[in-house]
Formats: sequence, C-alpha cells, structure tokens
Amino acid sequence: MKKVVLSVVAALALSAAPAFAADMPVKAPVAAPAAASPWDIAFGSALMSDYVFRGITQSNHKPSVAAYFEPRYNVTKDLQLYVGVSGESVSFLNRAAAEIDLYGGARWTIGPVVLDGGFWYYYYPSGECFNTAVFCGVTNLPLNGNTMVADMSFWEVYFKPTWNVNDQLAIGGNLFYTNSYLHSGAPGTYVSATAKFTASDKMAIGPFGWYVSGEFGRQYLGTTNSFYGLGGTANGPGIDYADYNTWNVGLGLTWKVFTLDLRYSGTDLSKGDCNAFTGDFTASGTTNVTPINPTGLGSNWCGSTFIAKLSADLTSASLK
Repeated sequence: MKKVVLSVVAALALSAAPAFAADMPVKAPVAAPAAASPWDIAFGSALMSDYVFRGITQSNHKPSVAAYFEPRYNVTKDLQLYVGVSGESVSFLNRAAAEIDLYGGARWTIGPVVLDGGFWYYYYPSGECFNTAVFCGVTNLPLNGNTMVADMSFWEVYFKPTWNVNDQLAIGGNLFYTNSYLHSGAPGTYVSATAKFTASDKMAIGPFGWYVSGEFGRQYLGTTNSFYGLGGTANGPGIDYADYNTWNVGLGLTWKVFTLDLRYSGTDLSKGDCNAFTGDFTASGTTNVTPINPTGLGSNWCGSTFIAKLSADLTSASLK
C-alpha cells in the first residue's frame, strides 16, 4: 500500500513540474551591443578678423567667414578615409566670389604617429580677368596697373605627419605641391614644421582649456606663364616668383565645442615682391622696385599681422 501511495505522489509531482516551471520568471536573453558605425561627420564654422594663408592675407586684412563639412569612414580603428568641402570669403583683384575647397585623403595611425595625406582643390568661382586686351579680350586694368587671371583655381597634393609625443605635446610637418600655384603657371612647394602644446585638465583656466602652437614654413615658387610676363626682360616669358619664409605663433582658449585662437603671423617677403606675387589691388607707391616688380608698387598683404579666430567644431559622434 505504501508503494502505491508513493507512486501516486511521484506521478503527481512529475505532472505538475511543467506548470511550476512555466510560472517561474525567466530572464530575457541579453541582446548583443550594436556595432559602432564606421561613419562619422565633422563640421564647423569660423569667424576670423583676417583670413591669412601661408602668411599672406586672402581677405585684404578684413574679416572673413568660413565653414566646413567632412564625412569620415573608419576602415579600422587605425585607418580613416575622409572627404570634405570648406569655404572662405576672400577679397582678390579678380573679384572671385569665394574660395571653395574640395579635398579627400586618408589618416593612418601608427602608435603615437598619424600620417595624413591626400588631394586638395582650391576653387575660386566668378573671377574676372584683369590685364590688357591681349590676354583678357578687354582692357580693364585697375588704377595701379596690377593684373590677375580670371580663374585662379588650382590643386595640391599633401602629406602631413604628426608625432604625438605625449598627451600634451604634438610635433608635425606639412608638405604641399602644385604644378601651378594660383593657376599662374608657377610650380609651388610648401614645407613647414609645427608644434602644439595642449594644457592638461589640471592646467585649465577656470572653465577654459588652452593651448599654444606655432609653425615655421617656406614657400618655394617657380616661374609663371606669359600672362604675368615682364616681356623682354632677363626673366623670360614669365615672372620668377620669390621664395619666402612664413611663420605664426598663437594661443588658443577652448570651451566645449568653441575655440578662440589669437595668432601672430608674418613673412620675409618685401613689399615689392609681395605686390608681384599677389596683384594687390590696394598696392601703391613707386619705391619698392625689385627684379620682378619694376613698377615699384608696394603691398602690405604679406606683412606681419594679428588674427583673432572664433570657431565651433563638432562631430556627429559627439552629438549622440
């Protein structure tokens, strides 16, 4: 009898087990974290008191605005491909509407070293030719007689290595080459060395981070085509532009996505050689005679200047 009772109890327990199991709470399976997107976008804008490029003003020492948009694709954690477009307001003799930059390249990180290289195209739309009827089809020289082609658009290839010595100090360089700088026919090579010290959080000035940075470079330039020729001189069909040194040093204050950069910039170009190179529509005088500037006009576009720049820089990843 005892065996029968035990058998019945066991059978009831077994038949009830599934019901009890179904009533018990069950943890939902943990979903695998979503894979991070390899895509990112950097974008920003800036207001500058002066747009200075390689030591020479592009905005007639007047304020300039700028903006950029740069999609990025991370092939691996150490290799990034990118393309971009940026724009700056300019003020040239040929009345170009703006500078539009189209570029693309790759950044490769090897430990503390970043290797950045690619292609850059500078586009200056809506320019007007200023010269005699021989080259422009019309005679429309400005009062000071300077000349400039209608289309100054040109390309450069570049390589920019950076060594991040530690979290604060970065040392780098730049190498740019074009076969026709500012579409003048003169080849150009620019080389420079850069350094930047970024203060640690412990060195912050209240809510502001800060950095100091500087650059020393040299622009090598060749001989222009006949548009800028001095006809009948020892220089041949064009002008043999003067090579020059340029430098800048500055202090930056950062807060969230904003940066205020205060910078001094200069070159060693004489006023006469600066006029021959820039075609400055504000150039004046008669005493700045050089082998490539027989008129004696002098330009202040290559002199020392101070630049204040307020910018905002963001990435799509930082907005998430």
